[in-house]
Amino acid sequence: MSIRLRLTAWYSGILAVMLLALSAAIYGFVYFNTYGDIKERLKDQSNQVQLKPSWNIDGTLKLNLVGIQAQNLYAQIYVYDAKALIPSINMESLGLKFKIPDQDVVKHQQGFIRTSYDGNPFLMYQIAVDVPNGQDTLPGVLQVAAYVGEQDRLMVNLKNILMVGSFATLIAAFTFGLFLARKAMSPIGKVIEAANGIQTGTDLSSRIVYDGPQDEIGRLIQTVNSMLGRMEGFYSELEDSYATQRRFVSDASHELRTPLTTIRGNIDLLQKVWEMEPTESRMTEAEIRQLSIESVKDIADESKRMSRLVADMLSLARADTGRTFDIEPVALEPMMTEVARRAAFLPRQAEWSVGDLSHLNGKYIVGNKDYLQQMMFIFIDNAFKYTPSGEVTLDAVFYQNQVGIRISDTGIGMDKDEVPHIFDRFYRADESRGITEGIGLGLSIAKWIIDEHGGSVEVVTRQGEGTTFVIWLPLLFAPPLE
Repeated sequence: MSIRLRLTAWYSGILAVMLLALSAAIYGFVYFNTYGDIKERLKDQSNQVQLKPSWNIDGTLKLNLVGIQAQNLYAQIYVYDAKALIPSINMESLGLKFKIPDQDVVKHQQGFIRTSYDGNPFLMYQIAVDVPNGQDTLPGVLQVAAYVGEQDRLMVNLKNILMVGSFATLIAAFTFGLFLARKAMSPIGKVIEAANGIQTGTDLSSRIVYDGPQDEIGRLIQTVNSMLGRMEGFYSELEDSYATQRRFVSDASHELRTPLTTIRGNIDLLQKVWEMEPTESRMTEAEIRQLSIESVKDIADESKRMSRLVADMLSLARADTGRTFDIEPVALEPMMTEVARRAAFLPRQAEWSVGDLSHLNGKYIVGNKDYLQQMMFIFIDNAFKYTPSGEVTLDAVFYQNQVGIRISDTGIGMDKDEVPHIFDRFYRADESRGITEGIGLGLSIAKWIIDEHGGSVEVVTRQGEGTTFVIWLPLLFAPPLE
């Protein structure tokens, strides 16, 4: 059974009970008011009934009932020992005669009872009385009745009206209740349709359209739409992650395949040369020795390249797993001075220029010295690679509560459209791999180190004029005691 049908059934059941109680209350109120007045009159008239003697024409004594004031009230007295029935004048004129109860049960049947005569209903008040007979009394019964046909018809009509009205009201309430429940629950149907659409397809951009009030259903639909939005965002991020992973694996495979091919080729060449018989070889021992040295050198270079690649990939794998490093206060001036000294020994063709670093004295940042140095060497080495002639400069600036480590070069620069992608893994600004030495992971590692230190990087570049990187790191306000 659906929720709307259950709700309608519950509401209809409650309404039926309330209608039944209301109908019973109305019927009881009208009943007691209608018959209560008649009972009061019957009781009052029974106290006023008297026997009045009179003489017949033939000289016999006759008793008459007097005291009946209402025309629609009828009374009679029956004397058991004399077996005499004394009716009121209006009963005698109409020929009415009520049923006489037995003498032994009359005391147990006193009060109001229902009776009828020729199919006409009467409400009777019956009571045992003592009829005077000279100095003695005789047992009898007094019966005072009123015709209640109109009242009975009124109550029957009232009962029919209440039953039919309640039944019609219940049917109307059930019908309109079902209609309103279906209308109220229709947004939930839209939620079910949207959920089924998501279950059977991959479109998470669908939303439930609802322009009703912000009641429970409105808040439910708003929550579902918000959940769908979050799911769509998570799904997009997951797709981006999968695409990045596939690109990473593809690029890593490409980068690893080149040195492996070189190593395998040189090994095959050496194996072929060394397995040849002296009589089969056309090369002298000196030529074989020179060829072997060159092959071993190529193998060593490619092995170093693979080692750097694996080390970089391990660093990025650590970043992907959320692993962090230990941090502590780091003095800027000693670290920058050491980086500037060691950078002078890197392979380069450009001039190496270091700005004034004395203003860094006494300034500290919170971080890991080894990773910070690795990050700066990545930018400096990158500047040397892309500056075949010119100058590479290292200096530092301050802005508000941050220090900016600035590395500038006058190299080939980049196009502005390439700047958003330079920190992507395996991305190379030059279109063909191999033009510039490297594997395209350095800047990705540098960006991870900067993010872990709560910093940011600013890039200013122009193609053919050079590139400037400014690494912003937060300063430590209270330097440690040394």
